[in-house]
Amino acid sequence: MRVRVFYHDKCFDGACSASLFTRFHRQCVAAGASYEYHGLVHRAGALFDESEFTGDENAIVDFKYSSSPKITWWFDHHLSAFLTPQDHENFLACQRDPICGEHRFFDPDYTSCTSFLAHIAATRFGFDTAPVAELIHWADIVDGAQYESPQAAVEMAAPAMKLTLIIESSQDPEFIPRLIPLLTEMPLAEVLSQPFVAELLPPLLKRHQQALELIRSRAEERDGTVFFDITDHPLEGFNKFIPYYLYPDATYSIGVSKSSFRTKVAVGSNPWTKADPAKMVNLAQVCERYGGGGHARVGAISFPPDQADKARAAAAEIVAELRANKPFA
Repeated sequence: MRVRVFYHDKCFDGACSASLFTRFHRQCVAAGASYEYHGLVHRAGALFDESEFTGDENAIVDFKYSSSPKITWWFDHHLSAFLTPQDHENFLACQRDPICGEHRFFDPDYTSCTSFLAHIAATRFGFDTAPVAELIHWADIVDGAQYESPQAAVEMAAPAMKLTLIIESSQDPEFIPRLIPLLTEMPLAEVLSQPFVAELLPPLLKRHQQALELIRSRAEERDGTVFFDITDHPLEGFNKFIPYYLYPDATYSIGVSKSSFRTKVAVGSNPWTKADPAKMVNLAQVCERYGGGGHARVGAISFPPDQADKARAAAAEIVAELRANKPFA
């Protein structure tokens, strides 16, 4: 059996989910299967190319729903998992089907897709999660921003944090597919020590420091919301906790950046804020108004690379909305 695994690219949870799915599928579904990996990214326009769903089984993990009948497995935990109401209706209809419903799973209450997938694999299929406990633990910390402090998130002492930096920054289309199987085969420190992984870290740490200084020079904080625009310095990614490292009392941050394939508006909230959660804005719903999505506390919107003006206009509206929000009142 040939299985194609589609995962959220440039994302630690996406890579972990793909690795965990592989181990689960091999142990509980098809021992002799072969696995191929294909990264998916949020961008303006179509997110899926059905011509790529060529496996005997095709799985999507940690990414939006596809109603294609070629998709045989789907796991996601994002509030904005469905691109259209029709996709949501298709999923609900699938849940009433005894075959389809046993292979498509959604629960936005889970911190990471990795922990959700682990729960389903263990409770529905008898998968043993004990050997991958470290991976599940760190997927929750990274995807749920459950770091003990902004320093832990930005200074990145733990192996998982260094792997996150590498995964989010990689431009080699072969790197993450090569990395994915290792994540459930060895401890994360050992994964990080692999020569093809370790050699990437020093220049990325230097670039991380440069991004920190760039955002420090551009960011402005007012009424609890940080805003910065670094579109004139193209980056393939940056640490999303830098705004709270620089402004620990901020509640929200909005950053406009440009990469090779999109102009991105990143919308986040401070994981360490003392604001009343009940009074905070649902950021997934904010981003959905502009064609983006995410979680209640963090989201993003993608525009084509040449539409920075539209991205800035959207960011300005969101900044005004969040600065008007008074979660401490």
